[in-house]
Amino acid sequence: MIARDTLYIDGKWVRPQGRGRLEVTDSSTGKPWASIPEGNADDAQAAIAAARRAFAGWAGMTPAARGEVLGRVAGELKSRADELARAIATEVGMPLKMASRVQVAGPVAAWSAYAKMAGSFEFEQRVGNSLVVREPVGVVGAITPWNFPLNQITLKVAAAMAAGCTVVLKPSEVAPINAFILAEAIEAAGVPAGVFNLVTGLGPVVGEAIAGHPDVDMVSFTGSTRAGRRVGELAAQGIRKVALELGGKSASVVLDDADLARAVKATVGNCYLNSGQTCSAHTRLVVPRAKLADALTMAKEAAERFTVGPALAEGSMLGPLVSAAQKERVLGYIRRGIDEGATLVTGGADAPEVPAGHEGGYYVRPTVFAVEDSRATLAQEEIFGPVLTVIPHDGDDDAVRIANDSVYGLGGGVWAGSDERASAVARRIRTGQVDINGGVWNPAAPFGGFKQSGIGRENGVYGLEEFLEYKSMQYRPAPAA
Repeated sequence: MIARDTLYIDGKWVRPQGRGRLEVTDSSTGKPWASIPEGNADDAQAAIAAARRAFAGWAGMTPAARGEVLGRVAGELKSRADELARAIATEVGMPLKMASRVQVAGPVAAWSAYAKMAGSFEFEQRVGNSLVVREPVGVVGAITPWNFPLNQITLKVAAAMAAGCTVVLKPSEVAPINAFILAEAIEAAGVPAGVFNLVTGLGPVVGEAIAGHPDVDMVSFTGSTRAGRRVGELAAQGIRKVALELGGKSASVVLDDADLARAVKATVGNCYLNSGQTCSAHTRLVVPRAKLADALTMAKEAAERFTVGPALAEGSMLGPLVSAAQKERVLGYIRRGIDEGATLVTGGADAPEVPAGHEGGYYVRPTVFAVEDSRATLAQEEIFGPVLTVIPHDGDDDAVRIANDSVYGLGGGVWAGSDERASAVARRIRTGQVDINGGVWNPAAPFGGFKQSGIGRENGVYGLEEFLEYKSMQYRPAPAA
């Protein structure tokens, strides 16, 4: 049992002013695994004050010097990669080997990338008789989710620090241990006091205290659209800058000349990554009506190859969901789909078989539905579990209509006989990212969404720019010769 008793504020591990405790469960067993402080608004205030005091000194360092500090953080995280992978696998439920590659290696690489970027980014540029300067926005409140915890923390904290901002982090209370390890790495790397601060607690208490505080210059939030609205409301009262990365209901569109088998297999794998707990997961497979029967057969076969099991067990391809509440949410959607007349192809609400001692884990069977109506609940609402909805289309225009028939616009894919045809359709889909014929993730490309999927972008230089403000300094033109 891991017991964390302190918060990281102003370069020190301090006792919280909030006296409560929050329990963290092992998602593979359902048993208590760790506990953390339940911080309160006073803890958030102390962290914000520390970040405000530290801002001038950190922003005043040369970008290259900041980059050197970030590079040391990357090195500390790399030295603790195995510990981080086991912690995240236990918290979130992603199988260990995948957690090591996705949940840890990616964030470590991102810290290194922002370390280098800090020294190479063009913070000043001459435009006519003006010097256009990019300056850090100030104190950043970062509120992060549980599904890719260290990655989402990194894309906010590392980018903000590279820009010259100071940060107050409120990680998800469901998957917080990785954030404590990060704070230890930051301390070991010699990051100046107050530049990074960690306060754990509940969103309605600590999160709202951060989002509504007058000394916070920007709030960067990743989570549900419902919670994002509340963050936006609080931040707007102080005219604070906001970045929101919210939900998704991404469509994988298969055209009539695509390699159907390849498209279906890849879409099932994308949908089930992290047991479906991925905001940009391709959860709608939109296929030509004439090929629907074949697509359902292929999807069923692909889904049933996913071995369900504990996150730390060899051979597990689909781990548990993160919590009992999340499991019940997903099972509720499965039952609702059946009640509304969707065709259950495989999976369902019955419990999968798991090894002895893990019966209390939060497991859901890999599930596939066929849905005729693109307005059905399963085709419209974000489920956040291993549930794929297959929808028929009647040509390219109809496929685009279905893909755009959502309040979200985060990710998606198009499959066709040529990249050119796929690209033409992709340009018509209102979403922040589109994979062309199985195009792979690019950490340097901007990530974010249209519509209710959010505001702003993360990743690469685009993520760094979110934490900067423009200043124009006008000079008198030189006298004519």
